[in-house]
Amino acid sequence: MSLDVSERIDRDGSVGLLDIPGYPQLIHELQRYLDESQIAEVVRACTFGMEAHAGQIRLNGEPYISHPVAVARILAMMRLDYRSIMAALLHDVIEDTPTAKEHIVQRFDPEVAELVDGVSKLTQIQFKSKAEAQAENFLKMMLAMSQDIRVMLIKLADRLHNMRTLDVMRPDKRRRIARETLTLYAPIANRLGMNALRCELEDLSFAALYPFRYRVLAELVERARGNRKRVLDQVEVALGAALGRENVVAQVMGRDKHLYSLYLRLRNRETTFSELAEIYACRVQVERVDDCYRALGVAHSVYKPVPGRFRDYIAIPKVNGYQSLHTVLFGPHGVPIELQIRTREMDLLAEVGVVAHWQYPFTEQTAPGGTQDRAREWMHSILEMQKRVGSSQEFLESVKGDLFPDELYVFTPKGRIMRLPVGATPVDFAYAVHTDIGNRCAAAKVDRRVVPLSTPLRNGQTVEILTSESALPNPAWLNFIITARARANIRHYLKNLKTDEAVALGHRLMERALTAYGVVLDQIDSTVWERVLADLGLGSLDALLQAVGLGEHMAPLVARRLVQHAGLGSDLDASSAAGDRAALAIQGTEGLVVTFGRCCHPIPGDRILGFLSSGRGIVIHTQSCRNLSEYRKHPDKWIDVQWADHPDREFSVEIRMEATNQRGVLAQITAEMARMDANIEHVTVDEKYGHTASLVFTLTVRDRLHLARILRHLHAMTCVIRVTRGKS
Repeated sequence: MSLDVSERIDRDGSVGLLDIPGYPQLIHELQRYLDESQIAEVVRACTFGMEAHAGQIRLNGEPYISHPVAVARILAMMRLDYRSIMAALLHDVIEDTPTAKEHIVQRFDPEVAELVDGVSKLTQIQFKSKAEAQAENFLKMMLAMSQDIRVMLIKLADRLHNMRTLDVMRPDKRRRIARETLTLYAPIANRLGMNALRCELEDLSFAALYPFRYRVLAELVERARGNRKRVLDQVEVALGAALGRENVVAQVMGRDKHLYSLYLRLRNRETTFSELAEIYACRVQVERVDDCYRALGVAHSVYKPVPGRFRDYIAIPKVNGYQSLHTVLFGPHGVPIELQIRTREMDLLAEVGVVAHWQYPFTEQTAPGGTQDRAREWMHSILEMQKRVGSSQEFLESVKGDLFPDELYVFTPKGRIMRLPVGATPVDFAYAVHTDIGNRCAAAKVDRRVVPLSTPLRNGQTVEILTSESALPNPAWLNFIITARARANIRHYLKNLKTDEAVALGHRLMERALTAYGVVLDQIDSTVWERVLADLGLGSLDALLQAVGLGEHMAPLVARRLVQHAGLGSDLDASSAAGDRAALAIQGTEGLVVTFGRCCHPIPGDRILGFLSSGRGIVIHTQSCRNLSEYRKHPDKWIDVQWADHPDREFSVEIRMEATNQRGVLAQITAEMARMDANIEHVTVDEKYGHTASLVFTLTVRDRLHLARILRHLHAMTCVIRVTRGKS
C-alpha cells in the first residue's frame, strides 16, 4: 500500500523486467530457497504488476514497479513463501490501477488476491475526514491480519521501503509519515517480535522527525566507536576464555545500540550526553537453554554484576515471545557492560520474530519461546476488541493503547503469570483473566490485602479478584483502567445498557450506598427526593437512578446528600464555601464539601481517589499517596472520582529544588515563577550544603500541564541544579 512518497506521474513508455531496479537481486534472493516453478509464478506476478503500473513513476524518477519489487525483496530476505512475494509485487494494483480483486483471483489464485486486498486502502468510499479514512483503512488491514499474519508482514515491508525513500517528500509529509511509523508500525513490529525491522523503522523515523538531533547523536556514536571497540574486545576475550574453561560452547560479540534507543535514554534523562559514549553492550550466544544460566554464572564471576539490573526473560518471556537473560556488569575500568545471553534460536526469534518460522525448521521440541502463539493471542484480542468498540477511530486508539512496550508481571492465586502494561490496575487484571471475571469484579486483593480497584499494580504481586453475581461494570472504572481490552468491554457494556437496566442498576447502587447509613431507599420521603432532584437539576427519580446507573452521578455522594436533606445526620455542610469551590473541580460533588490532601497535593491530571471522612467530607488523594495505606481497612469508604472537564480554580502543589547558594538566587526563582503565572503560597529553605541550598515551594497551578511548564522553565535556569514535584 503506497504512501505519498510513492506518488506516480503518468508518462508514455515502458520498461522490461531486467530494467527494473532491484529485480535481478530479487530473483537471485529467491533462487536461494524457492524452486523453479514457484519463481516462475513470481515472475508472472511481476510482469502483471509492471503492465498494471505502466506509465507510472515515483517521485525519485524510477518506474513505479520498482517499489513493489523492493518490498518483495525485503520479504524474500525474510524467506517468506512465494505467494507472499507475489502479493507484495501486486500490493498496489487494486488501490492505484483499474485492476479489480476478481481479476487477481482469475489470473492467480484467491489466496494471493486476499493478501493484496488486505493491504489495499478503501478508495471507493468517501470519508468525512482524513482521520476517519485512516482509521477505517487501519481497521480493514488489522482484520485481514487477524485472518493471515502475512498481510501485516507485507504492510511492514511496504512501510520500511517507503521510509528508506522518504527524502523526496516535503518536510511536513516526512514528519507526518515518520510520526505515524513511530506511534503505530514500529510498535506493531515490536509486538510481532521483529526487532531488526523495528529498530530500522525507529531510526529512519528519528532521522526524519529530528534530523539535527539524529546527526549530532550519530556523530557522537561514531567518534566513540574506536574506544568502544577496544573495551568490547577486552570483554570478549575475558568472557570467551572463562566460558571455555567451563566447557560452555559460546560466541561472544559486541553489539551497537540503535540511535533511537539512545535518544530515548537522553529524553527520559536516564543518562547524560557525555555518558552515552560509555554505553557498552555485548551478546553471548550458546547452544542450549541450561548453558544460558551457566554462562550467566561465568560472566558474574569475571565481572561483578550491577545490583538490581538482572532480568530473566527466559523463564518469563516478554509479551511478544522474546527470550533472553539480561544483566549489567562492572566492566574494565568500572564501565557498565550491558550483557544479553541467549541461544541461537532465541537470537533468531529476537531479530525476526514471527518470520523465524519461515526461516528456520523449528519442531515442537526445538521451537523456543512462543512468538507465533503470542501473535495469535494478540490477533484474537484484536478481533474481540473490534467487536466491542463503537467506531473505527475508537478501534485505532484502542490498538495504539495496546502497543505499550513497557510491561509488568503479576500472578494469579494459582501461580499463573499474567502480563500487563505498566500502570495496570486490578480491573485490567480481571479483564485479562476473562471478560466475565471483569464484568463481575466486586473487589480485589493484592498480596492478600484488600486494595482499591484503581490501585496500580507492581511487578511480582499476587492478585486475587473477588466476584459477585450482583456486581456489574462500573463506568467510573474508565477513569483509571489502561488496557484496551478492559476499556472496550466496559464501553461495550455501557453502550448496550438499556434505560430500564440503567435505572435498575442505579436502584441497586443507591440501596447499597444507603445501607451504610441504615436507611432504606423506599422509605425516603418524597419531599427529600424533590430537594435532591432540584439540587442536581433532574426532573424525576428515574432520571436520577439512570444517571447513577450510567455513572454520571456517584451513588455514595447522592446517598450522603439524601441523608443530609432527610436530617438523619451528615458530616457535610452544603453551604460550605470550601464545598462550593471544590464542586468546580470534582464531578458529581456539587454542593458537597471536598477537601484535597495536603500530603500529596492532587492537581487536575493526577490519578485520584476519594475517601469519605468524618468531619472533612470527601478527601481527595493521589492514587500514589503513601498516606492511603492507613485507609486500607475501610474499602467501603473509597470512592472512584474524576476531575471536572474544566476545573474553575487553582490548586496547591509542592515543588522541591536544589539551587546554587548565592546572593539573589531566590529573587530570580520567584520572578520566574511569577512570569509563569504561578502564585507562591509558601517557601522554606530546607537545608544548606555549602554552595547549594534545598528549597521547598508551595505554588498554586491550574493543572499538570501548567506545572510541567513551570518545572521545565525552572530547570532551564542556570542557578537551578534539580527541581521535582514534592511527594507525600
